[in-house]
Parts: sequence; C-alpha cells; structure tokens
Amino acid sequence: MSEFQTESQFADVWMKVQSWQGWLRPGQAERLWEAARRVPDGGRIVEIGSFHGKSAAILALGCTESVEVCAIDPHAGDDRSPGAWTGSADEGSADNLAFFANLNSVGVGQRIKHIREFSQKAHDMVDGPINLLYVDGAHGFRPASDDLTTWGRRVELGGEMYVHDVYNSFWVTLAIIRHLGASRRWRYIGRESSMAMYRREQLGLFGALSNLSRHLFSIPVLVRSVLAKGLRAMRIEPLGRIIGHKPGQGSY
Repeated sequence: MSEFQTESQFADVWMKVQSWQGWLRPGQAERLWEAARRVPDGGRIVEIGSFHGKSAAILALGCTESVEVCAIDPHAGDDRSPGAWTGSADEGSADNLAFFANLNSVGVGQRIKHIREFSQKAHDMVDGPINLLYVDGAHGFRPASDDLTTWGRRVELGGEMYVHDVYNSFWVTLAIIRHLGASRRWRYIGRESSMAMYRREQLGLFGALSNLSRHLFSIPVLVRSVLAKGLRAMRIEPLGRIIGHKPGQGSY
C-alpha cells in the first residue's frame, strides 16, 4: 500500500505534484484520488492522455498496489496543450522524459504501465475490463468520441469514467452530448469545473432523460469558457468578471 494512501494525506500528495506542468485543478485531482481509492484490489485504472504525469501519479498514489494503472499517451508532440494541435517529435520526447522523471520523483515510476501509443491503437495492450477510466486525450470530435465509446465500453458495471475538458473544449462537449447526453449506460454524477464524472449503470427512460437535462444545464459553463477565451485573446480578460470568470485562472 502506498505511503500516501490515507485520505488525510491528499494535500501532501498535491503539494508534491502541483508544480508539474499540466491543467489538473486541485478539486479535480482530489476527485480522481477518491475514485482511485474506490477501485477494488486487483482492479484496473486506465488513463488516456498523461502529458507530464500529474493525473497518473494521483491515480497511482490513490489506489492499492494490487491495482494495475495504465497510462496511455503517444508523447508524439501534438495536441499537448490548449490550441497546440501540432508539435515536434523533440517536444514529444521531452514530454516523455518529464513524465518518467516526475513519476520516479514520487516513487510510482515502476507502478504505472506506460503505453506510448495513440489510444485507438492501444486496446490490445490493456488486458481485461476497466474499473476506472480517465479520459484527457486528443480533443477533436472523432478521437474524443472513440475514447468515450470504445474505451468506455470496457468499463465494468459499477465502474467510473471521468472526462477532462468537457466544458472547456467545444469538440469534447459535442462528443459528450452525442454519446453520453441521454445515455442509458452511464449515469452523469456531476462535474468538478470542466471535468465530468460518470458511473456505469443500466438506466431506464427516466434516468436517460435526467442525464440529458443535467448535461444541458451545464452548457452555460461551456459558453462562459468560450467567452473567456475570446476576452483573453483580445487582452481584455478582466471584463470576464461580468460573467463570473476569474482572470488568469483558465477554464479547466
């Protein structure tokens, strides 16, 4: 069992990883930590999109050592930050080195199975069902849709799926509405800023309609995010206070 695995020590863990490059907020990290703690012994956690390892470390430090933690990221240099759709192989290699250096610094480098591949090609590299799936991969509509459907299909009944940037990326939002908006296979259990949280269940019509209404109720969060980005681009971000945006905080 990890030396950090008590609930009272989450703050200590966050202090160790908060300076790593990435966009995970403290509240989101704590939700992932809590979800990892719910994964049963011998279970499996899969993360899609690892970057420099912040969320992977949180997941590995939250679960017991008998849980397999798989981190899928090609570290190809593309789609590595908001708006950075293309990049270089050198940037990808630097990200890969930072990923392992960070994980080793908190003692989980050997705990995590890193799969340096695009998620669509990684299915054969992960054996068996999934208890917890964290999706923060490519933010286009097609790759996001594929992650939600093909990887989501592998989550066991009662398992959980967390999706980052749902209300920060238009294409991810569209993929969510298309595939999970009125789903009878996933219960929308809430959000932490831009991260949406789901539990795998078998739902009836009422449950599906409840999902749809809760998703639609969250759409204004996306609208505010888009407006904040526009104000930032025009260098008048302080005006975002009018819509409840805190300048300099981002929309994650």
